[in-house]
Amino acid sequence: MKGFAEFRMPKTVFYGENSLTKLGEQAALLGKKALIVSDNIMNQIGVVERCQQLLEEAGMAYECYLEVNSEPTDTYVAEALALCQEQQCDVVVAVGGGSCIDAAKAVVVVATNGGYIGNYLGGKKKVENPPLPLIAIPTTSGTGSEVTSVTVINNTKDDVKMMIKHPAFIPDVAIVDPILTYSAPPKVTAATGVDALCHAIEAYISRVSQPMTDNFALSAIELIVKNLRSAYINGTDREAREAMSLASMQAGLAFTNASVTLVHGMSRPIGALFHVPHGVSNAMLLPAVLEFTKESAVERLAVIGRILRPDLTALSEEELADVTVQEIKNLCRNLDIPNMETYGLDKEKFDQVVSKMANDAIASGSPGNNPRVPSHQEIVELYQKCFNYDFSVSKTTVHI
Repeated sequence: MKGFAEFRMPKTVFYGENSLTKLGEQAALLGKKALIVSDNIMNQIGVVERCQQLLEEAGMAYECYLEVNSEPTDTYVAEALALCQEQQCDVVVAVGGGSCIDAAKAVVVVATNGGYIGNYLGGKKKVENPPLPLIAIPTTSGTGSEVTSVTVINNTKDDVKMMIKHPAFIPDVAIVDPILTYSAPPKVTAATGVDALCHAIEAYISRVSQPMTDNFALSAIELIVKNLRSAYINGTDREAREAMSLASMQAGLAFTNASVTLVHGMSRPIGALFHVPHGVSNAMLLPAVLEFTKESAVERLAVIGRILRPDLTALSEEELADVTVQEIKNLCRNLDIPNMETYGLDKEKFDQVVSKMANDAIASGSPGNNPRVPSHQEIVELYQKCFNYDFSVSKTTVHI
């Protein structure tokens, strides 16, 4: 690290079993009427009702916007914002996966600064006023959005995922209760878990990593590798769910202060154009991108290799870097991660838009933080490689 570094996070974080019980108390400190931003699933399984009860017990009024039923779009943001303003809500509670939290982040900033959320992309519109207070409550262990300064919103006109970063998007309060993740089905557990692993690995190998982000990233990697398979197999595994909730938050703290890299840069266009869930598109890309990156990140990938396989004490750094890539492939295979072909992407359409996807990936800025910065053509080739990537094939000479 050269010079000084900056590290930002929410003012208050509650984590661990039953931390949700702090919602009413915290909301009452921040406002008088809450807008709950969530989705139909959280409503159907009773999570929204529990939040309503906690707010009522604290004497809080509330309104609900429950339509964030896919990746977050500018349409959801506009609808939730209109309700927030119409009902004069002065605090927002986001409960759900990263989509719900990201939509709520956009609402609280635009509510006090005006305009269209896309205008804030790249700092074109400045955030001049403090946002409405935001309490973020994740129900998956993946995005880490509850602690980050980033929101990712789909531009429905241009089919582009807008990654917008500003300290104003950091929630005031994060409540990370692993009990809320028990209801996540295996496919969601796998996809969000690999998303968190991407955050941690990318933060660690990022060109702008720093000592504090390194600590959070490595801790998250270890927790995820030790517990994700168990959470996937048994969704009510208390120890695994608690570890994954903590790891997801740590990975979020790491990447929001160190940046993501090539995986996320390439992942967003897949989500925007083919509507693949964010965690799945990250998982589709991670092993192949690590293979591409390895030559420029041997030392750091070797550190990860020692965490993944502490029993392999006699290997060189080059061999340990190979171990890291192979272990990630093994994990993806164990979690039944599909490639783009088996997921069902249309190859003809894919070939037509792959150059645009590469352009959009580069425009996001994330590939520039990768240890090995790819050209447009190299990104196109990586997309093509990942389309029918085989997670079972070993390309390392190390016997592991």
